[in-house]
Amino acid sequence: MSGKALMLQGTGSDVGKSVLVAALCRIAKKRGLRVAPFKPQNMSNNAMACPKGGEIGRAQALQARAAGLEPHADMNPVLLKPQTDRTAQVVVHGKALSAMEAAEYMASRDQLLGAVLESFQRLIEANDLVIVEGAGSPAEINLRDRDIANMGFARRAGVPVCLIGDIDKGGVIASLVGTQDVLAPEDARMIEGFLINKFRGDPALFEDGVRAIEARTGWPCFGVVPWLSAPAVLPAEDAVSLQDLPRSRTGSLKIVAPMLSRIANFDDADPLRLEPGIDFRWVPPGTPLPRDADLVILFGTKSTIGDLRFLREQGWDHDLIAHARAGGRVLGICGGFQMLGSEIRDPDGHDGPAGHETGLGLLNVRTVMTGDKRVVPATGNCARTGETITGYEIHVGETDGPDTARPFAIVRGQAEGARSPDNRIQGTYLHGVFEADGFRRSWLSDAGAQTDNEMNFNARIESALDDLAEGVSRAVDIDALLNLASTPALVRKDA
Repeated sequence: MSGKALMLQGTGSDVGKSVLVAALCRIAKKRGLRVAPFKPQNMSNNAMACPKGGEIGRAQALQARAAGLEPHADMNPVLLKPQTDRTAQVVVHGKALSAMEAAEYMASRDQLLGAVLESFQRLIEANDLVIVEGAGSPAEINLRDRDIANMGFARRAGVPVCLIGDIDKGGVIASLVGTQDVLAPEDARMIEGFLINKFRGDPALFEDGVRAIEARTGWPCFGVVPWLSAPAVLPAEDAVSLQDLPRSRTGSLKIVAPMLSRIANFDDADPLRLEPGIDFRWVPPGTPLPRDADLVILFGTKSTIGDLRFLREQGWDHDLIAHARAGGRVLGICGGFQMLGSEIRDPDGHDGPAGHETGLGLLNVRTVMTGDKRVVPATGNCARTGETITGYEIHVGETDGPDTARPFAIVRGQAEGARSPDNRIQGTYLHGVFEADGFRRSWLSDAGAQTDNEMNFNARIESALDDLAEGVSRAVDIDALLNLASTPALVRKDA
């Protein structure tokens, strides 16, 4: 028995595809359906380790949670992780490929599409419904001949499409009508209707706009989704959204984090950003780190040496060193941990262009990049307090040195991370550690914060997903939208 599928594509990036897929997954789950998310190809440095191995985009992990599932590599079979403006690490079925393997895959659309269809087939056979998320826009017709993320997938798999337009950006009528205009007729026929997303105000005021789009395209509108507050609580997919996130309230502890050029897994900050009593803010390039900060966090990066150089270009190295000398606290996570050491060596270019860079020297450790990428969930305890820590590792490189004798955590009986003798400078490879309420509270208290002992981070995420589903349900004709879902051509007997 095979399930049905429906695909959401957008007129552009950041129109809300990921959030709407999460909403539909939660809605379908509440209706008693076995539902799973799927994104054929994703480009993002925000990733999560799956319990059964491999890594997928962070947005697909959130969608899996909305569906009541563990994240699985099949949910995002091709993940591209940008390392420079021209290169990206290629992850297929959760596993990072070698440079040679990646070149072969990227040179052959059929190889990548074959990997995508394998994963899709398994999800279809295991679920009643698969909600597929496109990437970018199908209107990028210059990429159509090698597309596997939008119409290239939809037509090959035989999956109907609902197109999403973002009215908050402006020009939504032109973006929807224009998308139909530039698509090949065979591609345009895959689209069965559209949604308007992120409307501020009374949706009735846009009724004439809806009718204009319907008249010009022949597509029905399934709803006008208002601007919802729930997505601000949920993990963001792209770093471009960081500056749009609401700043947390004024609090007893001021935490700042520089926005690195290849920042990765920045959702590690979400529990801190949402914690009452904490003043958390992102610092954009070209802006010095505030002198009154109590704590600076260097988050992960897809190119440690590249972003260390970027950090120095902004003058943030001087700010960090001055902050540490004045008694301020610093935490480095993953690539940020590597930057805090005395040196980073990447002789074979495993984490970007080959090279060597002197580190910030705030921890007495050194890192050597290796060809083995570590992708694994992790559970352990804080080395100082014994509080339970849960998280995951996604990194290349091995870090060693005297300060590792004072570990950040104990994971699987082994020391992990490092701390300075005065405990003010800390580094760890563990992502997601602040989701554990007990550890987060004790760690922040140790840093001088007065924390809210009532916030349950995971319960808040679940509540936000429920609120998201409810908000979308009120605005969208869910029955009509889900009725679009059909058995993919890949598994139909008459295919």
